[in-house]
Amino acid sequence: MAPRLQLEKAAWRWAETVRPEEVSQEHIETAYRIWLEPCIRGVCRRNCKGNPNCLVGIGEHIWLGEIDENSFHNIDDPNCERRKKNSFVGLTNLGATCYVNTFLQVWFLNLELRQALYLCPSTCSDYMMGDGIQEEKDYEPQTICEHLQYLFALLQNSNRRYIDPSGFVKALGLDTGQQQDAQEFSKLFMSLLEDTLSKQKNPDVRNIVQQQFCGEYAYVTVCNQCGRESKLLSKFYELELNIQGHKQLTDCISEFLKEEKLEGDNRYFCENCQSKQNATRKIRLLSLPCTLNLQLMRFVFDRQTGHKKKLNTYIGFSEILDMEPYVEHKGGSYVYELSAVLIHRGVSAYSGHYIAHVKDPQSGEWYKFNDEDIEKMEGKKLQLGIEEDLEPSKSQTRKPKCGKGTHCSRNAYMLVYRLQAQEKPNTTIQVPAFLQELVDRDNSKFEEWCIEMAEMRKQSVDKGKAKHEEVKELYQRLPAGAEPYEFVSLEWLQKWLDESTPTKPIDNHACLCSHDKLHPDKISIMKRISEYAADIFYSRYGGGPRLTVKALCKECVVERCRVLRLKNQLNEDYKTVNNLLKATVKGDGFWVGKSSLRSWRQLALEQLDEQDGDADQSSGKMNGNTLNKDESKEERKEEEEELNFNEDILCPHGELCISENERRLVSKEAWSKLQQYFPKAPEFPSYRECCSQCKILEREGEENEALHKMIANEQKTSLPNLFQDKSRPCLSNWPEDTDVLYIVSQFFVEEWRKFVRKPTRCSPVSSVGNSALLCPHGGLMFTFASMTKEDSKLIALIWPSEWQMIQKLFVVDHVIKIMRTEGGDANPSETQYISEPKLCPECREGLLCQQQRDLREYTQATIYVHKVVDNKKVMKDSAPELNVSSSETEEDKEEAKPDGEKDPDFNQSNGGTKRQKISHQNYIAYQKQVIRRSMRHRKVRGEKALLVSANQTLKELKIQIMHAFSVAPFDQNLSIDGKILSDDCATLGTLGVIPESVILLKADEPIADYAAMDDVMQVCMPEEGFKGTGLLGH
Repeated sequence: MAPRLQLEKAAWRWAETVRPEEVSQEHIETAYRIWLEPCIRGVCRRNCKGNPNCLVGIGEHIWLGEIDENSFHNIDDPNCERRKKNSFVGLTNLGATCYVNTFLQVWFLNLELRQALYLCPSTCSDYMMGDGIQEEKDYEPQTICEHLQYLFALLQNSNRRYIDPSGFVKALGLDTGQQQDAQEFSKLFMSLLEDTLSKQKNPDVRNIVQQQFCGEYAYVTVCNQCGRESKLLSKFYELELNIQGHKQLTDCISEFLKEEKLEGDNRYFCENCQSKQNATRKIRLLSLPCTLNLQLMRFVFDRQTGHKKKLNTYIGFSEILDMEPYVEHKGGSYVYELSAVLIHRGVSAYSGHYIAHVKDPQSGEWYKFNDEDIEKMEGKKLQLGIEEDLEPSKSQTRKPKCGKGTHCSRNAYMLVYRLQAQEKPNTTIQVPAFLQELVDRDNSKFEEWCIEMAEMRKQSVDKGKAKHEEVKELYQRLPAGAEPYEFVSLEWLQKWLDESTPTKPIDNHACLCSHDKLHPDKISIMKRISEYAADIFYSRYGGGPRLTVKALCKECVVERCRVLRLKNQLNEDYKTVNNLLKATVKGDGFWVGKSSLRSWRQLALEQLDEQDGDADQSSGKMNGNTLNKDESKEERKEEEEELNFNEDILCPHGELCISENERRLVSKEAWSKLQQYFPKAPEFPSYRECCSQCKILEREGEENEALHKMIANEQKTSLPNLFQDKSRPCLSNWPEDTDVLYIVSQFFVEEWRKFVRKPTRCSPVSSVGNSALLCPHGGLMFTFASMTKEDSKLIALIWPSEWQMIQKLFVVDHVIKIMRTEGGDANPSETQYISEPKLCPECREGLLCQQQRDLREYTQATIYVHKVVDNKKVMKDSAPELNVSSSETEEDKEEAKPDGEKDPDFNQSNGGTKRQKISHQNYIAYQKQVIRRSMRHRKVRGEKALLVSANQTLKELKIQIMHAFSVAPFDQNLSIDGKILSDDCATLGTLGVIPESVILLKADEPIADYAAMDDVMQVCMPEEGFKGTGLLGH
């Protein structure tokens, strides 16, 4: 099909030869493109929007073939959430709780621990009523033991594929979004569990933790002089093995037990010898538990960087571990079997994922526990502890070869060995009745959910099948042909064919013209369908108004015909008017604005397109999404504010403007042509006089400008040195020829200089306005010392001769002067300086306090950080920029005073002497305004600007500096004015960091590997571990 623009032109080509009054029904149907050929499927690739008869590519392709039932719904099969036969139940990861899930699965598969927990008494009896549990009341475990009981019961007999451990995690008070140290969690939880069970009466329950996990060793120190042995007995629940420099687990155990020499400064004080002696110290294993936990110390503290790092070295371990060579008392049973491998995937100590490989004690099969997903580890060669890293490491070492029954892992952080049993463990662990009833209730809820989901799936499928049949039937009857037809929007048809959204009622209001019929411009987004299909659509989905053949708007077509013909005529008239403008005007003519003449053709086109403008207002989305009324009102208001033709020479009084440069005289013939297009334009014959009111105002303006120039010249002549800032007195070097100096505000001087330089643009300054320098009590706000230093930029010193002239030229509200006097009788040689009016101590102190408070209560202020190397400032960037928000700030922007902002004391519109009362706060605001630019720090190359607030801590500032300079917080040495900034918890306000401060940064050792910034980001936040959780008794 032809492109859209070509179809548009073809639909209105007849308008070139047909006058508006000659428009017929045939022309109307051509404009609405009723008889365009419909497109054929397979030939037309996409929908032709310019052709209302093209019904191809509107979304019908997904319905016209055979459709899979699963495409009718987005509901997964509930049976996918059902536990498979002879499989284990997973645990939901609540965000970053994978480390908890791995230990729960390992403890669950410790049959002795599970059996003992089932024997632990429960408060569930409070919920029992008759033979069962109250249906309307959900069981909530009260203690950690009860939570673990309930979790184990669900893991054993639940019908779900995975369960939610949020109750257990919440009871411990763990942060689900923060990954914690898994080894520390294991230690703390075992300690908590042991403490909780120690209160039980049943010894099998009370002692289960010690029986399963507790061993004993002794620290033995032997004096080399006398041979005396000193023993310190200690219990252990896991052995922490150093893996640095080792390749095999047995080597790690040997190092743990190796003998250590105590010599030199580290000598041992022998009680037998009563002196320090050389000695040896080692650990002796006295007894081993049934379950031996071996912690591989993969996460170590790096002294160089100041944070944890992970050791990704391979460690070999066997499935059978003989511990007899390592224990002191031989002859017992010390052969252990590997039962679990806990794994950390990831190269960083602060990120990654925890999973576990655990052996089923009943079947002897190995399983991989990965939160919700559990899979049996099968294959010819079992590979324990091997998991792909989440992130590739820079130094990928090759995995060593392992023999039969041995394994190597670079991610295993804990190995669990079980004492080899002569007999198979008891395979029947019964869930207590009260727990089984809770599990049955949960299983019932799960089955109800499965039935509900299945029913919803069935309903979606049935609905989809009905829709499929409807579409297949109706799409064949959509084309109208020569039979009666109606119009429906393309957007509605597409939504009808879109299975993902419910079909809404038909809404045709947005495509109506001002005559409540189908707008001709909307035909490109409409489709012509058969009356049969339209009847079905409206009966099923409702809506309206219906657009039948009677909806073709003759009025709009006639108007468009007129506009198109005028547009064609406009080109000819434009050439005619241009030729007329070239000729000299003879006799009377008409005044036309030069701007209007330059753009009259465009203005005429816009007027002819006003109908299209109305169409644009109704061109919002179909089905009720029309344009916002407020937006259309604003657009209309903007259009009204634009000048129409020849309005550019109207004065504010509606008459002819007085400026002849803005208008031009045109002939009567040219004006008549222009008037055809702009019949309402203002008409000004050549004999029309200009506006009399504008002439009077112009004359007055010229007189005012002359007066201002005269005043400025007189003031400049009277005060030449003040204007040119020459020969100014100085308080720190008092002039010898006078004992009195007068004071005015620097703001008054600056405003007066502006007026003298540009008297026609600025208003004359009438008042000195010294009240800004005084407090509400009439006292001076400055000391003599401050006026020689920091406050010198706020005042201007005036010679007595200049002061006499100022009193004549300006209104003086307050006289402020400094007098030099000789000292009194006590010290006649000492010179004293007295101000009049005198200093107000209370207000001066209040001002200083307010200034200090402002400096310590700022928000979003700029400070500068300068990096130094060997106490020298760095003059170039030393590290690449990291993308950090709110660190950089725009610099050196001019803070120009807005036009029209005038001081009430300096610009009196009526020449009066009435002044505004200025309070203490007024003065502070005035002072900030004057000193803002003078205090601005000029940023030099290599220096970085940061946006900070007074209440943020030094630690937070260090994080900003880390992003700006790529220097970790623990490598930053910060100082300001020679003072070291070291208290990370202190706020910047208390540390004396004020706006525009320059902080020096000295880095101990920059981080070369920017990929390691992930670790640094974690370290920047205080590492609180399990502080505040139930594991520490909170």
